[in-house]
Amino acid sequence: MSTAPSSTRPARPDSAWAPLVVPVFRALWIAQLVSNVGSWMQTVGAQWLLIENDAALVTLVQTASSLPIVLLALPSGVVADRYDRRRVLVAAQCAMLAVSGVLTGLAFADVLTPVLLLVLTFLLGCGTALMGPAWQAIQPELVERSSLKQAAALGAVNMNLARALGPALGGAVVAIAGAPWVFAFNAVSYLGITAVLILWRRPEPARPVGGGEKLLPALYAGRRYVWHAPGVRRILLRTLLFVPGGAALWSLLPLVASRSLHLGSGGYGLLLGAVGAGAVAGAFVLPRISRALGANGTLGAGALVFASVLAVLATVRVPWVAAIALLPAGLAWIGVLSTLNAAMQTRLPGWVRARGLAAYLLVFQGGQALAAPLWGALADWLGLAFALLAGSALLLGSALSLRRSPLHGTDGIDPSLSDHWPTPPLLFEPAPADGPVLVSVSYRVAPGNAAAFADYMRHVARSRRRTGALVWGLYQDGREPGHFIENYLVASWSEHLAQHHSRLTVTDRRHEERARGLLAPGTRPEVTHAFDTSSGPVVPEDGLSPPR
Repeated sequence: MSTAPSSTRPARPDSAWAPLVVPVFRALWIAQLVSNVGSWMQTVGAQWLLIENDAALVTLVQTASSLPIVLLALPSGVVADRYDRRRVLVAAQCAMLAVSGVLTGLAFADVLTPVLLLVLTFLLGCGTALMGPAWQAIQPELVERSSLKQAAALGAVNMNLARALGPALGGAVVAIAGAPWVFAFNAVSYLGITAVLILWRRPEPARPVGGGEKLLPALYAGRRYVWHAPGVRRILLRTLLFVPGGAALWSLLPLVASRSLHLGSGGYGLLLGAVGAGAVAGAFVLPRISRALGANGTLGAGALVFASVLAVLATVRVPWVAAIALLPAGLAWIGVLSTLNAAMQTRLPGWVRARGLAAYLLVFQGGQALAAPLWGALADWLGLAFALLAGSALLLGSALSLRRSPLHGTDGIDPSLSDHWPTPPLLFEPAPADGPVLVSVSYRVAPGNAAAFADYMRHVARSRRRTGALVWGLYQDGREPGHFIENYLVASWSEHLAQHHSRLTVTDRRHEERARGLLAPGTRPEVTHAFDTSSGPVVPEDGLSPPR
Protein backbone atom coordinates (compact mmCIF):
# COMPACT_ATOMS: atom_id res chain seq x y z
CA MET A 1 0.00 0.00 0.00
CA SER A 2 1.18 3.55 -0.70
CA THR A 3 3.62 4.98 1.81
CA ALA A 4 3.39 8.67 0.98
CA PRO A 5 0.98 11.08 -0.59
CA SER A 6 3.37 11.75 -3.43
CA SER A 7 3.18 8.17 -4.61
CA THR A 8 0.14 8.96 -6.73
CA ARG A 9 -0.25 12.21 -8.63
CA PRO A 10 -3.87 13.19 -9.29
CA ALA A 11 -4.63 14.87 -12.57
CA ARG A 12 -6.36 17.75 -10.79
CA PRO A 13 -4.84 18.42 -7.34
CA ASP A 14 -7.50 21.04 -6.61
CA SER A 15 -10.36 18.60 -7.24
CA ALA A 16 -12.75 17.85 -4.38
CA TRP A 17 -11.91 14.17 -4.74
CA ALA A 18 -8.13 14.50 -5.18
CA PRO A 19 -7.30 12.84 -1.81
CA LEU A 20 -9.22 9.70 -2.86
CA VAL A 21 -6.64 9.11 -5.62
CA VAL A 22 -4.12 8.24 -2.87
CA PRO A 23 -4.71 4.50 -2.26
CA VAL A 24 -4.15 4.49 1.50
CA PHE A 25 -6.40 7.53 2.03
CA ARG A 26 -9.11 5.95 -0.12
CA ALA A 27 -8.93 2.65 1.75
CA LEU A 28 -9.04 4.38 5.14
CA TRP A 29 -11.93 6.60 4.02
CA ILE A 30 -14.02 3.58 2.99
CA ALA A 31 -13.15 1.67 6.15
CA GLN A 32 -13.97 4.72 8.26
CA LEU A 33 -17.35 5.05 6.57
CA VAL A 34 -18.21 1.45 7.42
CA SER A 35 -17.05 1.98 11.00
CA ASN A 36 -19.00 5.23 11.39
CA VAL A 37 -22.14 3.55 10.04
CA GLY A 38 -21.60 0.76 12.56
CA SER A 39 -21.29 3.28 15.40
CA TRP A 40 -24.60 4.91 14.47
CA MET A 41 -26.27 1.52 14.15
CA GLN A 42 -25.03 0.63 17.61
CA THR A 43 -26.40 3.90 18.99
CA VAL A 44 -29.83 2.97 17.65
CA GLY A 45 -29.57 -0.51 19.18
CA ALA A 46 -28.46 0.84 22.53
CA GLN A 47 -31.25 3.41 22.65
CA TRP A 48 -33.79 0.75 21.70
CA LEU A 49 -32.71 -1.55 24.53
CA LEU A 50 -32.82 1.33 27.02
CA ILE A 51 -36.28 2.37 25.85
CA GLU A 52 -37.45 -1.15 26.67
CA ASN A 53 -35.96 -0.84 30.17
CA ASP A 54 -36.09 2.84 31.12
CA ALA A 55 -36.80 5.65 28.66
CA ALA A 56 -35.10 8.19 30.94
CA LEU A 57 -31.76 6.46 30.28
CA VAL A 58 -31.90 6.95 26.51
CA THR A 59 -30.26 10.38 26.60
CA LEU A 60 -27.31 8.93 28.53
CA VAL A 61 -26.18 6.95 25.47
CA GLN A 62 -24.95 10.11 23.73
CA THR A 63 -23.45 11.33 27.01
CA ALA A 64 -21.56 8.05 27.49
CA SER A 65 -20.25 8.32 23.91
CA SER A 66 -19.17 11.96 23.94
CA LEU A 67 -17.99 12.50 27.54
CA PRO A 68 -14.72 10.51 27.07
CA ILE A 69 -13.73 12.80 24.19
CA VAL A 70 -14.05 15.84 26.45
CA LEU A 71 -12.17 14.13 29.30
CA LEU A 72 -9.43 12.39 27.32
CA ALA A 73 -8.78 14.53 24.23
CA LEU A 74 -5.70 16.30 25.62
CA PRO A 75 -4.04 13.18 27.15
CA SER A 76 -4.79 11.34 23.89
CA GLY A 77 -2.98 14.11 22.02
CA VAL A 78 0.08 13.53 24.20
CA VAL A 79 -0.05 9.79 23.48
CA ALA A 80 -0.30 10.42 19.74
CA ASP A 81 2.72 12.78 19.83
CA ARG A 82 4.86 10.51 22.01
CA TYR A 83 4.27 7.20 20.26
CA ASP A 84 3.95 5.92 16.71
CA ARG A 85 0.54 7.16 15.59
CA ARG A 86 -0.27 4.12 13.49
CA ARG A 87 0.32 1.85 16.47
CA VAL A 88 -1.85 4.08 18.63
CA LEU A 89 -4.65 3.81 16.07
CA VAL A 90 -4.31 0.03 15.77
CA ALA A 91 -4.32 -0.32 19.57
CA ALA A 92 -7.45 1.84 19.85
CA GLN A 93 -9.22 -0.18 17.13
CA CYS A 94 -8.31 -3.50 18.80
CA ALA A 95 -9.49 -2.22 22.18
CA MET A 96 -12.81 -1.10 20.72
CA LEU A 97 -13.17 -4.42 18.92
CA ALA A 98 -12.69 -6.25 22.23
CA VAL A 99 -15.20 -4.05 24.08
CA SER A 100 -17.71 -4.33 21.25
CA GLY A 101 -17.24 -8.10 21.22
CA VAL A 102 -18.07 -8.28 24.93
CA LEU A 103 -21.10 -6.07 24.34
CA THR A 104 -22.27 -8.33 21.51
CA GLY A 105 -21.81 -11.48 23.55
CA LEU A 106 -23.76 -10.10 26.51
CA ALA A 107 -26.54 -8.93 24.19
CA PHE A 108 -26.90 -12.34 22.52
CA ALA A 109 -26.86 -14.01 25.96
CA ASP A 110 -29.65 -11.63 27.02
CA VAL A 111 -27.75 -10.54 30.14
CA LEU A 112 -26.97 -6.97 29.06
CA THR A 113 -28.26 -4.65 31.78
CA PRO A 114 -28.68 -0.88 31.30
CA VAL A 115 -25.70 -0.18 33.56
CA LEU A 116 -23.44 -2.60 31.64
CA LEU A 117 -24.61 -1.11 28.36
CA LEU A 118 -23.74 2.42 29.44
CA VAL A 119 -20.38 1.36 30.89
CA LEU A 120 -19.40 -0.45 27.70
CA THR A 121 -20.61 2.47 25.60
CA PHE A 122 -18.40 4.75 27.73
CA LEU A 123 -15.41 2.45 27.12
CA LEU A 124 -16.04 2.58 23.38
CA GLY A 125 -16.10 6.36 23.71
CA CYS A 126 -12.70 6.17 25.41
CA GLY A 127 -11.37 4.29 22.38
CA THR A 128 -12.79 6.97 20.09
CA ALA A 129 -11.16 9.66 22.24
CA LEU A 130 -7.79 7.89 22.07
CA MET A 131 -8.10 7.58 18.31
CA GLY A 132 -9.23 11.13 17.49
CA PRO A 133 -5.99 13.18 17.74
CA ALA A 134 -3.86 10.45 16.15
CA TRP A 135 -6.34 10.09 13.27
CA GLN A 136 -6.29 13.82 12.61
CA ALA A 137 -2.52 14.04 12.96
CA ILE A 138 -1.76 11.44 10.26
CA GLN A 139 -3.69 13.32 7.57
CA PRO A 140 -0.63 15.33 6.38
CA GLU A 141 1.16 11.98 5.94
CA LEU A 142 -1.63 10.68 3.71
CA VAL A 143 -2.20 13.61 1.32
CA GLU A 144 -0.29 16.59 0.01
CA ARG A 145 -0.48 19.77 2.03
CA SER A 146 -2.43 21.47 -0.76
CA SER A 147 -5.14 18.79 -0.45
CA LEU A 148 -5.66 19.03 3.33
CA LYS A 149 -8.85 21.07 2.99
CA GLN A 150 -10.32 18.54 0.55
CA ALA A 151 -9.32 15.71 2.89
CA ALA A 152 -11.05 17.47 5.80
CA ALA A 153 -14.14 18.01 3.64
CA LEU A 154 -14.20 14.33 2.71
CA GLY A 155 -13.97 13.49 6.40
CA ALA A 156 -17.04 15.64 7.04
CA VAL A 157 -18.82 13.97 4.11
CA ASN A 158 -17.96 10.63 5.68
CA MET A 159 -19.51 11.61 9.01
CA ASN A 160 -22.65 13.02 7.39
CA LEU A 161 -23.15 9.97 5.19
CA ALA A 162 -22.82 7.75 8.24
CA ARG A 163 -25.20 9.99 10.17
CA ALA A 164 -27.76 9.59 7.37
CA LEU A 165 -27.27 5.86 6.68
CA GLY A 166 -26.46 4.47 10.12
CA PRO A 167 -29.68 5.23 12.02
CA ALA A 168 -31.84 4.02 9.13
CA LEU A 169 -29.89 0.77 8.74
CA GLY A 170 -29.74 0.30 12.49
CA GLY A 171 -33.47 0.72 12.84
CA ALA A 172 -34.10 -1.79 10.05
CA VAL A 173 -31.73 -4.39 11.55
CA VAL A 174 -33.23 -3.96 15.03
CA ALA A 175 -36.73 -4.39 13.62
CA ILE A 176 -35.84 -7.48 11.55
CA ALA A 177 -33.22 -9.32 13.62
CA GLY A 178 -32.90 -7.59 17.00
CA ALA A 179 -30.49 -5.24 18.72
CA PRO A 180 -27.64 -7.77 19.26
CA TRP A 181 -27.03 -7.90 15.51
CA VAL A 182 -26.26 -4.17 15.25
CA PHE A 183 -23.70 -4.64 18.03
CA ALA A 184 -22.19 -7.51 16.03
CA PHE A 185 -21.99 -5.37 12.88
CA ASN A 186 -20.27 -2.59 14.79
CA ALA A 187 -17.72 -5.05 16.19
CA VAL A 188 -16.88 -6.37 12.72
CA SER A 189 -16.62 -2.80 11.34
CA TYR A 190 -13.46 -2.17 13.38
CA LEU A 191 -11.60 -4.84 11.40
CA GLY A 192 -11.50 -2.75 8.21
CA ILE A 193 -9.60 0.22 9.66
CA THR A 194 -7.28 -2.14 11.56
CA ALA A 195 -6.42 -4.07 8.38
CA VAL A 196 -5.71 -0.93 6.35
CA LEU A 197 -3.49 0.52 9.07
CA ILE A 198 -1.51 -2.71 9.40
CA LEU A 199 -0.99 -2.93 5.62
CA TRP A 200 0.05 0.74 5.36
CA ARG A 201 3.80 0.77 4.73
CA ARG A 202 4.52 3.89 6.74
CA PRO A 203 8.17 4.76 7.39
CA GLU A 204 9.11 4.60 11.04
CA PRO A 205 9.20 8.17 12.43
CA ALA A 206 12.40 9.37 14.02
CA ARG A 207 12.39 9.40 17.81
CA PRO A 208 12.70 12.86 19.33
CA VAL A 209 16.12 13.88 20.64
CA GLY A 210 16.27 13.71 24.42
CA GLY A 211 13.75 10.87 24.76
CA GLY A 212 10.01 10.89 25.11
CA GLU A 213 8.26 13.43 27.27
CA LYS A 214 6.40 12.47 30.39
CA LEU A 215 2.65 13.00 30.49
CA LEU A 216 2.38 16.20 32.54
CA PRO A 217 5.36 18.02 30.92
CA ALA A 218 4.01 17.00 27.50
CA LEU A 219 0.57 18.35 28.37
CA TYR A 220 2.17 21.60 29.51
CA ALA A 221 4.26 21.78 26.32
CA GLY A 222 1.11 21.42 24.22
CA ARG A 223 -0.70 24.11 26.20
CA ARG A 224 2.35 26.38 25.96
CA TYR A 225 2.54 25.93 22.19
CA VAL A 226 -1.14 26.76 21.66
CA TRP A 227 -0.96 29.78 23.98
CA HIS A 228 2.01 31.27 22.13
CA ALA A 229 0.71 30.54 18.62
CA PRO A 230 -1.69 33.40 17.76
CA GLY A 231 -2.82 31.73 14.54
CA VAL A 232 -3.79 28.53 16.38
CA ARG A 233 -5.58 30.47 19.12
CA ARG A 234 -7.59 32.32 16.48
CA ILE A 235 -8.71 29.01 14.94
CA LEU A 236 -9.90 27.83 18.35
CA LEU A 237 -11.74 31.13 18.82
CA ARG A 238 -13.49 30.79 15.46
CA THR A 239 -14.46 27.21 16.39
CA LEU A 240 -15.86 28.37 19.72
CA LEU A 241 -17.86 31.13 18.04
CA PHE A 242 -19.43 28.77 15.48
CA VAL A 243 -20.03 25.48 17.31
CA PRO A 244 -22.65 26.49 19.94
CA GLY A 245 -24.95 28.00 17.32
CA GLY A 246 -24.31 25.15 14.90
CA ALA A 247 -25.10 22.62 17.63
CA ALA A 248 -28.64 23.99 17.74
CA LEU A 249 -29.43 22.21 14.47
CA TRP A 250 -28.24 18.79 15.62
CA SER A 251 -29.82 19.17 19.06
CA LEU A 252 -33.21 20.47 17.95
CA LEU A 253 -33.73 18.66 14.64
CA PRO A 254 -35.47 15.68 16.34
CA LEU A 255 -37.88 18.15 17.98
CA VAL A 256 -38.43 19.90 14.66
CA ALA A 257 -39.31 16.56 13.08
CA SER A 258 -41.74 15.53 15.82
CA ARG A 259 -43.24 18.80 17.09
CA SER A 260 -43.18 21.14 14.11
CA LEU A 261 -43.43 18.75 11.16
CA HIS A 262 -45.28 15.89 12.93
CA LEU A 263 -42.98 13.24 11.45
CA GLY A 264 -42.02 9.89 12.89
CA SER A 265 -38.57 8.33 13.13
CA GLY A 266 -38.56 7.66 9.40
CA GLY A 267 -39.19 11.32 8.64
CA TYR A 268 -36.42 12.33 11.00
CA GLY A 269 -34.08 9.98 9.12
CA LEU A 270 -35.04 11.67 5.86
CA LEU A 271 -34.19 15.08 7.32
CA LEU A 272 -30.78 13.79 8.37
CA GLY A 273 -30.43 12.35 4.89
CA ALA A 274 -31.05 15.80 3.42
CA VAL A 275 -28.18 17.22 5.47
CA GLY A 276 -25.96 14.34 4.34
CA ALA A 277 -26.93 14.86 0.70
CA GLY A 278 -26.06 18.54 1.02
CA ALA A 279 -22.68 17.60 2.48
CA VAL A 280 -21.92 15.23 -0.39
CA ALA A 281 -22.98 17.82 -2.96
CA GLY A 282 -20.96 20.42 -1.11
CA ALA A 283 -17.80 18.37 -1.48
CA PHE A 284 -18.04 18.90 -5.25
CA VAL A 285 -18.21 22.69 -5.07
CA LEU A 286 -16.23 23.40 -1.90
CA PRO A 287 -12.82 23.85 -3.60
CA ARG A 288 -14.38 26.35 -5.99
CA ILE A 289 -16.06 28.21 -3.13
CA SER A 290 -12.84 28.27 -1.11
CA ARG A 291 -10.88 29.73 -4.01
CA ALA A 292 -13.51 32.39 -4.59
CA LEU A 293 -14.16 33.41 -0.97
CA GLY A 294 -10.98 32.47 0.88
CA ALA A 295 -10.90 30.96 4.36
CA ASN A 296 -12.63 33.83 6.15
CA GLY A 297 -15.22 34.25 3.42
CA THR A 298 -16.03 30.54 3.63
CA LEU A 299 -16.45 30.76 7.40
CA GLY A 300 -18.69 33.81 7.11
CA ALA A 301 -20.82 32.33 4.34
CA GLY A 302 -21.14 29.04 6.24
CA ALA A 303 -22.32 30.79 9.40
CA LEU A 304 -24.83 32.90 7.46
CA VAL A 305 -26.23 29.86 5.62
CA PHE A 306 -26.55 27.93 8.87
CA ALA A 307 -28.27 30.90 10.51
CA SER A 308 -30.73 31.10 7.61
CA VAL A 309 -31.50 27.37 7.82
CA LEU A 310 -32.30 27.64 11.54
CA ALA A 311 -34.58 30.61 10.84
CA VAL A 312 -36.43 28.62 8.18
CA LEU A 313 -36.87 25.64 10.51
CA ALA A 314 -38.28 27.98 13.16
CA THR A 315 -41.02 29.22 10.83
CA VAL A 316 -41.98 26.51 8.31
CA ARG A 317 -44.36 23.64 8.97
CA VAL A 318 -44.09 21.87 5.60
CA PRO A 319 -41.78 18.81 5.63
CA TRP A 320 -40.53 19.10 2.03
CA VAL A 321 -39.67 22.77 2.51
CA ALA A 322 -37.68 21.90 5.64
CA ALA A 323 -35.87 19.10 3.78
CA ILE A 324 -34.88 21.45 0.94
CA ALA A 325 -33.69 24.05 3.48
CA LEU A 326 -31.45 21.44 5.12
CA LEU A 327 -29.53 20.75 1.90
CA PRO A 328 -27.37 23.92 2.11
CA ALA A 329 -26.85 23.21 5.82
CA GLY A 330 -24.76 20.17 4.88
CA LEU A 331 -22.67 22.29 2.52
CA ALA A 332 -22.18 25.01 5.14
CA TRP A 333 -21.24 22.48 7.82
CA ILE A 334 -18.46 20.82 5.82
CA GLY A 335 -17.31 24.21 4.52
CA VAL A 336 -16.73 25.54 8.03
CA LEU A 337 -15.32 22.30 9.45
CA SER A 338 -12.92 21.65 6.59
CA THR A 339 -11.67 25.26 6.67
CA LEU A 340 -10.97 25.15 10.41
CA ASN A 341 -9.46 21.67 10.31
CA ALA A 342 -7.21 22.44 7.34
CA ALA A 343 -6.08 25.67 9.02
CA MET A 344 -4.98 23.69 12.08
CA GLN A 345 -3.25 21.02 10.00
CA THR A 346 -1.40 23.67 8.00
CA ARG A 347 -0.03 25.49 11.04
CA LEU A 348 0.92 22.69 13.45
CA PRO A 349 4.43 21.17 13.33
CA GLY A 350 4.76 17.41 13.62
CA TRP A 351 6.11 17.31 17.19
CA VAL A 352 2.97 18.90 18.66
CA ARG A 353 0.41 18.26 15.90
CA ALA A 354 -1.71 15.75 17.80
CA ARG A 355 -1.80 17.93 20.93
CA GLY A 356 -2.86 20.97 18.93
CA LEU A 357 -5.55 18.97 17.15
CA ALA A 358 -6.64 17.56 20.52
CA ALA A 359 -7.23 21.12 21.71
CA TYR A 360 -9.30 21.71 18.56
CA LEU A 361 -11.32 18.51 19.15
CA LEU A 362 -11.85 19.50 22.78
CA VAL A 363 -13.26 22.89 21.81
CA PHE A 364 -15.35 21.40 19.01
CA GLN A 365 -16.75 18.38 20.86
CA GLY A 366 -16.97 20.16 24.20
CA GLY A 367 -18.85 23.06 22.63
CA GLN A 368 -21.36 20.66 21.12
CA ALA A 369 -21.72 18.59 24.29
CA LEU A 370 -22.28 21.64 26.51
CA ALA A 371 -24.56 23.48 24.08
CA ALA A 372 -26.85 20.54 23.26
CA PRO A 373 -28.66 20.27 26.63
CA LEU A 374 -28.90 24.07 26.85
CA TRP A 375 -30.73 24.23 23.52
CA GLY A 376 -33.09 21.50 24.68
CA ALA A 377 -33.79 23.32 27.95
CA LEU A 378 -34.35 26.60 26.11
CA ALA A 379 -36.80 24.90 23.73
CA ASP A 380 -38.79 23.51 26.67
CA TRP A 381 -38.73 26.85 28.50
CA LEU A 382 -39.41 29.42 25.76
CA GLY A 383 -40.45 27.24 22.84
CA LEU A 384 -38.78 25.47 19.94
CA ALA A 385 -39.07 28.42 17.53
CA PHE A 386 -37.40 30.77 20.02
CA ALA A 387 -34.50 28.33 20.55
CA LEU A 388 -33.97 27.97 16.80
CA LEU A 389 -34.01 31.75 16.30
CA ALA A 390 -31.59 32.18 19.21
CA GLY A 391 -29.18 29.74 17.53
CA SER A 392 -29.61 31.69 14.29
CA ALA A 393 -28.74 34.92 16.09
CA LEU A 394 -25.58 33.36 17.55
CA LEU A 395 -24.44 32.26 14.10
CA LEU A 396 -25.18 35.70 12.69
CA GLY A 397 -22.99 37.17 15.42
CA SER A 398 -20.27 34.65 14.53
CA ALA A 399 -20.32 35.81 10.92
CA LEU A 400 -20.20 39.50 11.87
CA SER A 401 -17.31 38.94 14.29
CA LEU A 402 -15.07 37.86 11.40
CA ARG A 403 -14.45 41.51 10.56
CA ARG A 404 -12.83 42.00 13.95
CA SER A 405 -11.36 38.55 14.56
CA PRO A 406 -10.61 36.82 11.23
CA LEU A 407 -8.42 33.79 10.78
CA HIS A 408 -4.79 34.74 10.36
CA GLY A 409 -3.31 34.19 6.91
CA THR A 410 -1.06 31.21 6.27
CA ASP A 411 1.27 32.84 3.74
CA GLY A 412 4.83 32.13 4.81
CA ILE A 413 3.77 29.44 7.31
CA ASP A 414 5.85 26.28 6.91
CA PRO A 415 5.68 23.83 9.86
CA SER A 416 8.35 21.54 8.39
CA LEU A 417 11.21 20.61 10.72
CA SER A 418 14.29 22.82 10.51
CA ASP A 419 17.32 21.45 12.33
CA HIS A 420 19.37 24.62 11.83
CA TRP A 421 20.78 25.17 15.31
CA PRO A 422 24.29 23.74 15.80
CA THR A 423 25.01 21.43 18.74
CA PRO A 424 26.03 23.58 21.75
CA PRO A 425 29.86 23.50 22.20
CA LEU A 426 30.06 22.61 25.92
CA LEU A 427 33.07 21.34 27.88
CA PHE A 428 30.93 18.72 29.65
CA GLU A 429 27.87 16.62 28.85
CA PRO A 430 24.83 17.64 30.93
CA ALA A 431 22.35 15.00 32.00
CA PRO A 432 18.95 15.21 30.25
CA ALA A 433 17.25 16.31 33.48
CA ASP A 434 19.82 19.03 34.29
CA GLY A 435 18.25 22.44 34.44
CA PRO A 436 16.83 24.92 34.26
CA VAL A 437 19.09 26.15 31.45
CA LEU A 438 19.60 29.86 30.83
CA VAL A 439 20.32 30.58 27.17
CA SER A 440 21.78 33.99 26.38
CA VAL A 441 22.28 35.34 22.87
CA SER A 442 24.25 38.54 22.28
CA TYR A 443 23.55 40.62 19.15
CA ARG A 444 25.39 43.62 17.65
CA VAL A 445 22.79 45.51 15.62
CA ALA A 446 23.71 47.86 12.78
CA PRO A 447 23.17 51.60 13.46
CA GLY A 448 19.62 52.69 12.73
CA ASN A 449 18.22 49.13 12.92
CA ALA A 450 17.56 48.92 16.67
CA ALA A 451 13.80 49.57 16.50
CA ALA A 452 13.26 47.20 13.56
CA PHE A 453 15.37 44.52 15.28
CA ALA A 454 13.31 44.73 18.47
CA ASP A 455 10.13 44.48 16.41
CA TYR A 456 11.31 41.34 14.56
CA MET A 457 12.38 39.77 17.84
CA ARG A 458 8.74 39.72 18.98
CA HIS A 459 8.21 36.90 16.48
CA VAL A 460 11.38 35.19 17.69
CA ALA A 461 10.04 35.45 21.25
CA ARG A 462 6.88 33.55 20.31
CA SER A 463 9.04 30.91 18.64
CA ARG A 464 11.16 30.47 21.77
CA ARG A 465 8.09 30.22 24.01
CA ARG A 466 6.28 27.79 21.69
CA THR A 467 9.24 25.44 21.61
CA GLY A 468 10.16 25.41 25.31
CA ALA A 469 11.10 28.77 26.85
CA LEU A 470 9.52 29.30 30.26
CA VAL A 471 10.43 33.00 30.33
CA TRP A 472 11.94 35.25 27.68
CA GLY A 473 13.38 38.75 27.60
CA LEU A 474 15.26 41.08 25.26
CA TYR A 475 17.57 43.63 26.87
CA GLN A 476 19.42 46.64 25.42
CA ASP A 477 22.86 47.54 26.75
CA GLY A 478 22.70 50.92 28.52
CA ARG A 479 26.19 51.86 27.36
CA GLU A 480 25.95 50.52 23.81
CA PRO A 481 22.46 50.97 22.21
CA GLY A 482 23.31 48.60 19.35
CA HIS A 483 24.11 45.76 21.75
CA PHE A 484 21.09 43.54 22.57
CA ILE A 485 21.01 40.50 24.85
CA GLU A 486 18.31 37.86 24.52
CA ASN A 487 17.75 35.67 27.59
CA TYR A 488 15.37 32.74 27.90
CA LEU A 489 15.00 29.93 30.41
CA VAL A 490 14.31 26.30 29.47
CA ALA A 491 13.21 23.73 32.05
CA SER A 492 15.87 21.11 31.30
CA TRP A 493 18.71 20.17 29.00
CA SER A 494 16.55 17.61 27.21
CA GLU A 495 13.96 20.33 26.52
CA HIS A 496 16.66 22.55 25.04
CA LEU A 497 17.99 19.70 22.89
CA ALA A 498 14.45 19.21 21.63
CA GLN A 499 14.47 22.88 20.63
CA HIS A 500 17.69 22.29 18.73
CA HIS A 501 16.76 19.16 16.84
CA SER A 502 13.03 18.36 16.81
CA ARG A 503 10.86 21.43 17.48
CA LEU A 504 12.02 24.34 15.33
CA THR A 505 10.30 24.84 12.01
CA VAL A 506 11.11 26.57 8.74
CA THR A 507 8.87 29.44 9.90
CA ASP A 508 10.93 29.79 13.10
CA ARG A 509 14.12 29.87 11.05
CA ARG A 510 12.73 32.63 8.81
CA HIS A 511 11.89 34.79 11.82
CA GLU A 512 15.45 34.39 13.10
CA GLU A 513 16.91 35.18 9.70
CA ARG A 514 14.90 38.41 9.39
CA ALA A 515 16.13 39.59 12.78
CA ARG A 516 19.75 38.60 12.11
CA GLY A 517 19.66 40.36 8.77
CA LEU A 518 19.72 43.62 10.75
CA LEU A 519 23.00 42.86 12.56
CA ALA A 520 26.15 44.89 12.03
CA PRO A 521 28.26 43.63 9.10
CA GLY A 522 30.77 41.00 10.07
CA THR A 523 29.11 40.15 13.39
CA ARG A 524 27.33 36.99 14.46
CA PRO A 525 25.19 36.19 17.50
CA GLU A 526 27.14 34.84 20.48
CA VAL A 527 25.35 32.10 22.41
CA THR A 528 26.02 30.90 25.96
CA HIS A 529 24.34 28.15 27.97
CA ALA A 530 24.31 28.49 31.75
CA PHE A 531 23.07 25.91 34.27
CA ASP A 532 21.42 26.44 37.62
CA THR A 533 24.05 25.53 40.24
CA SER A 534 21.39 24.77 42.85
CA SER A 535 20.16 21.78 40.80
CA GLY A 536 23.49 19.92 40.75
CA PRO A 537 27.22 20.02 41.50
CA VAL A 538 29.35 22.82 40.06
CA VAL A 539 31.55 21.78 37.12
CA PRO A 540 35.29 22.21 37.87
CA GLU A 541 37.29 24.77 35.91
CA ASP A 542 39.10 22.01 34.00
CA GLY A 543 35.76 21.24 32.33
CA LEU A 544 35.65 17.62 33.47
CA SER A 545 32.25 16.39 34.50
CA PRO A 546 31.87 16.06 38.26
CA PRO A 547 30.73 12.77 39.83
CA ARG A 548 26.92 12.37 39.98
